[in-house]
Amino acid sequence: MKSVLIPRYELKGIVNKLKTEGKKIVFTNGCFDILHAGHVDYLAKAKAKGDILIVGLNSDESVAKIKGSLRPIINQIERAFVLSNLRSVDYITLFNEDTPLELITEIIPDVLVKGSDWSVDNIIGKDIVLANGGSVEPIDFVVEQSTSKIVAKIKESYK
Repeated sequence: MKSVLIPRYELKGIVNKLKTEGKKIVFTNGCFDILHAGHVDYLAKAKAKGDILIVGLNSDESVAKIKGSLRPIINQIERAFVLSNLRSVDYITLFNEDTPLELITEIIPDVLVKGSDWSVDNIIGKDIVLANGGSVEPIDFVVEQSTSKIVAKIKESYK
């Protein structure tokens, strides 16, 4: 199945069809600003939790609200393009909100995945997923990398 950026208004219908086919839907979200080995490892592990991996990608507006006016470094279309070319990612949709709560409420995935740096109690959307018979699966980070660390290293190299 080819990975694609799906308009949010189309995603619910796609998810419903996949569920009627018996597919287990996994959802995660993030900024994925400068894609690195940590992201790739995380997304591969997320995909292993089910059949279809949907990535809620923070829009440029959302990233700027969360990370500050100098972010994102890579715009949303380019971030989506890079993600869409990873084997593990089946669908991507953008969201403008600070959190993916509305998106999770719309699609009700079978599995909600977040990094283990998040306490399960603090994972946005967990109540909705659990109330609908799904599960919340934290994933350990094996690769200690982050976009913030990359940016800091670049800044340090210019001092």
